[in-house]
Amino acid sequence: MKIVFSGIVLACAAFGASAQGQVNVICSVQAEWCNLMSTVYAKTTGTKVNMVAKGSGEALAQLNAEKANPKTDIWFGGTGDPHLQAAEQNLTLEYKSAQINQLYPWAQKQAADSKYRTVGVYLGPLGFGYNTELLAKKKIKAPTSWADLLKPEFKGEIQMANAASSGTSYTVIATLVQLMGEDKAFEYMKQLHKNVSTYTRSGVAPAKAVARGETAVSISFVHDVTTEATQGFPAASATPSEGTGAEVGSISIVKDSPNAEAAKKFYEWALTPGGQQFGLAAKQFQLPSNAKVAVDPRMVNPAKIKLINYDYAKYGASAERRRLIAKWEKEVFNSAK
Repeated sequence: MKIVFSGIVLACAAFGASAQGQVNVICSVQAEWCNLMSTVYAKTTGTKVNMVAKGSGEALAQLNAEKANPKTDIWFGGTGDPHLQAAEQNLTLEYKSAQINQLYPWAQKQAADSKYRTVGVYLGPLGFGYNTELLAKKKIKAPTSWADLLKPEFKGEIQMANAASSGTSYTVIATLVQLMGEDKAFEYMKQLHKNVSTYTRSGVAPAKAVARGETAVSISFVHDVTTEATQGFPAASATPSEGTGAEVGSISIVKDSPNAEAAKKFYEWALTPGGQQFGLAAKQFQLPSNAKVAVDPRMVNPAKIKLINYDYAKYGASAERRRLIAKWEKEVFNSAK
């Protein structure tokens, strides 16, 4: 891979030139982001990076499977709920970064909620994607609210992920429950179900389907829609006027990991401004957690949207997650349309 981001390389070199050894990383963000991080960190520190890409659910399952004899040092990225579950299950190390005060409050709160067993590395608000050409052709106004998605013109025009396999979709459920109350939220999702054509396995798939004209609307993290738009697809996004939730992508050090000191160095580096530029370099538009990172204008500004006071501790707990997903499968996913 040709690395052309010389400023990033120099920033990383200045941070970690003395690092050595190896670090084993599970990476739960997009492949190009993972590859850039791995390549630059190895090049600038001399540390061998063994990086494997896995979704959040798969990553948590691997940490559980390895807990008697951990083989992983770092888990980077992916929705914050599974990181909180790993913390709850004592799979990750209590470690307070020296840079904690440089991070936005939402990232610091993620650390505090987990008793410093994880920390936020990026924020991604939930919203809608839509294909501008398809909506124009069908003469449908783009959705700007949760209520809009129930309109008859959107019947068969919406895709979202399956909550049993996707952290994005679980964020939708938890957001609606907090926004509306549980009873009203489930009534809403039953009505929404009638307009959903497909429940995809992954959270990013609906945004890709919107971009390629396979569906008119997606319920997605808005940064995934921005990525498609920057590649020239007729995709745009909106955040719901009633309010919305957001993922706090996180990083965790595995408890009793085989390369503990190397893991701490990688963790600290991933929280630096230099270490947080790889998402944008890979055309991903989540908001980095270090307040010193320059914000790209294509990123959603949390101050300009209506974010709910999302209770990450409650809705990131294993028992609550299992309960809500089981209820969603029974009452929504398996219900008649």
